[in-house]
Amino acid sequence: MDWLYMMMPISGVNIFWPGLIILGLGVGIIGGFFGLGGAWMVTPGLNILGFPMAFAIGTDMAQMAGKSLISTMRHGKFGNVDYLLGIVMLVGTIVGMEIGAQMIMWLERIGQVDRVVRWMYVVLLTIIAWIVFGDVAKRRAKERAAREKNQEVDKLESGFDWGKKLQAIRVPPMIHFKHAGVYCSFWLPICVSLFTGWLAGILGIGGGLIRMPALVYLIGCPTHLAVGTDLFEVAISGLYGAASFTYKGRTELLAAVIMLVGASIGAQIGVVATKYVKGYGIRIVFGLAVIGCLFSVLLRQLASEVPSMRGLFTTLATIDVLALVSLTAIYITYRMVKGAQAELAAKKQAAGN
Repeated sequence: MDWLYMMMPISGVNIFWPGLIILGLGVGIIGGFFGLGGAWMVTPGLNILGFPMAFAIGTDMAQMAGKSLISTMRHGKFGNVDYLLGIVMLVGTIVGMEIGAQMIMWLERIGQVDRVVRWMYVVLLTIIAWIVFGDVAKRRAKERAAREKNQEVDKLESGFDWGKKLQAIRVPPMIHFKHAGVYCSFWLPICVSLFTGWLAGILGIGGGLIRMPALVYLIGCPTHLAVGTDLFEVAISGLYGAASFTYKGRTELLAAVIMLVGASIGAQIGVVATKYVKGYGIRIVFGLAVIGCLFSVLLRQLASEVPSMRGLFTTLATIDVLALVSLTAIYITYRMVKGAQAELAAKKQAAGN
């Protein structure tokens, strides 16, 4: 089965190349749907497939930038992008990403990069899963209370109302993001993007894993606009991150190209699917995907912590991450197909009347 493995020319590691295709296509669908670059799955996935963590980060940055640009163009056609908000947040994101990238180089020099980054992933994914499902539970509680009073909850209202509270902090200058319907201090998106950019640089992600929830819960952006706006920023910040890691010699361009071929196709499917799945439907699927990714990272860390069980844990981690990407992508594609069929049926019925 040697033909299933390919030697990477820069990192010098032997990689299971079908795994790269599965990651590229699947994460393309997932990224276009959630408004993420998908690195929160790809960076651990590349590490599990055999790339050293620094190369996994740099390689994912390269494929992510191109895929996110394609997704942004599609979201723009649907009116799902607040370009002003995205541009303002880029300021903090780029500064934060460079700080994070420098920290990665330092951790690599002292030989702690893999361990530190994996445990940071575990903590971050746990927090995000708690926020997503806690928000869903609070939203449903509000809906039940409203039904008892024969009232309806605003479709744009979240379970957590952190965004409204932060918007109420009026530190000048104030700025109005008309498309997103957000009026807040200019420093709110700057501070949020600086923090998410720093995490992005350390974890090797475009920041979408953190920034999409941050746009929804901290800035108060509607979910469908948070998806498109985040992808716009991921595309630009991803280009910067890719250039930074390539300059540092930590990007495997061959692997990035292989993944980008599948990702470009998958991104089209994911973006169209957001037309048929809105708001809390997107958040719930996102939360489930986060939990699946958390298990894969834990398994990979156990492989390092328990040498006698390394083979078993590594195999389980590989199966978990590839199954997670595949099943999530299949579900999103299914929802897109069913939505398109329902839309066509409605148009035929309207034409018949």
